[in-house]
Amino acid sequence: MANPPYTSPRPKRRARGFAQAGGLVQAQIRKAGEARGFAVSRLLTHWTEVVGTDIARLCRPVRINYGKGGIGATLTVLARGAAGPILQAQLPDIRARVNACYGYNAVAQIRITQTAADGFAEPQAGWGGQPAARRQPAPEHAAAADDLADGVTDPDLRAALAGLGARVLSRKT
Repeated sequence: MANPPYTSPRPKRRARGFAQAGGLVQAQIRKAGEARGFAVSRLLTHWTEVVGTDIARLCRPVRINYGKGGIGATLTVLARGAAGPILQAQLPDIRARVNACYGYNAVAQIRITQTAADGFAEPQAGWGGQPAARRQPAPEHAAAADDLADGVTDPDLRAALAGLGARVLSRKT
């Protein structure tokens, strides 16, 4: 009787080798985008390239609502501040660029909303990913706040209290 074929104790390797990081999260991005109506995630991920840098600074896509039959969707964009009238004048251009991204006449109308995406909370970062600019307190206020927080033993808590105190003291003047 012949010996059984030799099997290695090592687990089998995948034949693909290295995978791109974008490919690993592509399914999760597609699922999150489709929950908001975005069948083409490229509209979300490449918004600046689709509409141009000038328009992308003023707004970002929030939702797509499809009508009956899947054609004639409404794209809702979130506008910054008083950019609504500026965007209103550029709606035909935005619509043409978005439809070029889809490859067919998918978006029939664009709705502009100026509500805050974060609610009433102060946003922690700008749309470009940079932190929101924060005014630095005067050095005398920072020194006074450090003196007030001197008795706290935890260094993180002391730093947080000193920063808060400096901002409070700077608003009083």
